[in-house]
Order: sequence, then structure tokens, then C-alpha cells
Amino acid sequence: MSDAHNEQQSAIKTPKQLLAAVAGFFLITVIGIILLVQFVTAQKLTGAGTDSQSPEAIDARLSPVANEGFTFKDASGPKVLQGGEAVYTATCVACHGAGVAGAPKFGDAGSWSARLAQGYDTVLKHAIEGLRAMPAKGGNPDLDDVEVARAVVYMANASGGKFKEPEVPATAAAAGAASAPAAEPAK
Repeated sequence: MSDAHNEQQSAIKTPKQLLAAVAGFFLITVIGIILLVQFVTAQKLTGAGTDSQSPEAIDARLSPVANEGFTFKDASGPKVLQGGEAVYTATCVACHGAGVAGAPKFGDAGSWSARLAQGYDTVLKHAIEGLRAMPAKGGNPDLDDVEVARAVVYMANASGGKFKEPEVPATAAAAGAASAPAAEPAK
């Protein structure tokens, strides 16, 4: 058989060409690595926490929680009673805003008419003690009975009722008056 079909065809035919090809390959590889390193290190990048020892970062970590907009409540101080609209917005709107579980919707005279016909005392009793799906005090046990009464009057009057705003007991009025200046944020 002939050796003609076993011969390899290559562009490199002499040892000098082989040496030039190997040197060229290494030269191109080294230049590629140098360019890649230049590209990566061209911009000074800072990692997370790099400025952790700057005065601003230290002050931010050491600042009191109260400086972040939180106000502390004196649990032993007298309670400041909320108005009817505030109680409605904070507690009652969850169910009475959308009519959840049969709750009469705020401002819907048709759904409130049967309840208003029962009278103020009955409606207030149901609001304080709870009725069917509604928990006592609308699920907020921190509410005072006067606050619940204000919310009942607010909702009922918005739905066609003519209830009078409840009188604040003398002890609650004195506590509210004493705590009014304390309710202002400290500067």
C-alpha cells in the first residue's frame, strides 16, 4: 500500500515554523490576559461595607432607634381617647369598609336602617360585646368604651342616624386633659 493517504497535511512544515507558531500562541495568550486584567481593574470598585469605618456610617449605626421616626408611648401614663373617625379608620374599616361577613357598609343607609331602629344603646352594646362574626370592640381590646361609642356614632350618623356624640366620663376627661401636652412630639 502506498503511504500517500497516511500523510498529514499541515501548514507547519519545518521546525522553524513550529517554533514561530508556539511563540505566537503564547504571545497572543499573554496579551489577552494583560488586556483582560486592564479591563477588570480599570475602575475602582468598592465592595459592600468598604465605607463601614467612615464617620457617617458609624453615626448611622449608633443613632438611637427613636431618631428613625418612632415615638414611644408611656404605658403608665393616662390614655388619650381617640375620636370616632380615627377609631373607624384604624379598626372598623377592615370589615365595615367592604361589608365583610355581613357587616353593614359605611355610609349604606339601607344596611344600617334595621340596626339604627334598635336604638343607640343596643347598637353600642353589640359593638362593645360583639355580635355574630364581629368580635368585641371590633377586635381591638385596647379601645376604651368611649372610643367604641364614638366610632358607633360616627358610622351610624354617616348612614342616616342621628346619634349624639357620647359624653366623656369625668375621670377620662381629666386624664385626657392632663395628657394632651404630653401627646406632642418631643423636639
